[in-house]
Amino acid sequence: MSGSDYHHGDLRNALVLAGLDILDQEGLEGLSLRKVAARAGVSHAAPAHHFANREGLFVAIAAHGFDRFRDYMLEDRFAQGTGPREQLFGICRGYLRFSREQRALFRLNFSFEYKNHPDGDLQAASLRAYNVLVDVCALFEPDPAGPGINELKVWSTVHGYATLSLFRRGQTPQGEPVPIELLLPDLKPLAQG
Repeated sequence: MSGSDYHHGDLRNALVLAGLDILDQEGLEGLSLRKVAARAGVSHAAPAHHFANREGLFVAIAAHGFDRFRDYMLEDRFAQGTGPREQLFGICRGYLRFSREQRALFRLNFSFEYKNHPDGDLQAASLRAYNVLVDVCALFEPDPAGPGINELKVWSTVHGYATLSLFRRGQTPQGEPVPIELLLPDLKPLAQG
């Protein structure tokens, strides 16, 4: 990428993509505005046109990361079938695949510092990802405790398992991952009318 790309109005996106590349290769610790500028082929001062500081860059990368996270869940949603349980297993497998294949991005997306950031793009991307879970949980009987409880049960389980898996926990005695299907709450599909 050359500095001329800036004049085409795509520098912000180029910087985010360069940040994602660095994140993939070096993790959160390796990410800096200077490295991102170098990777994008622009001067070290160029990112200041789009990001006030490192935090602004991280927030933009996290927003992109939530869209990527959503894509992982949608890719796996119907991989095992179209029934409610199969869709639930599918999105959870996509969730776990994202946590393994995009480890640094997973850490960034769910870090307390950025997950709760008030940036509108970040919040919208986070909500789009969460709505995949909401859509699938709508295929099941609501929990008697109230709305949103099914989503919380599933999310708590899959996120906790994803986090444990990153530390090589949650395996069988033989070292194999425990299938997520064994851990998820036993939700009852809605009666077919």
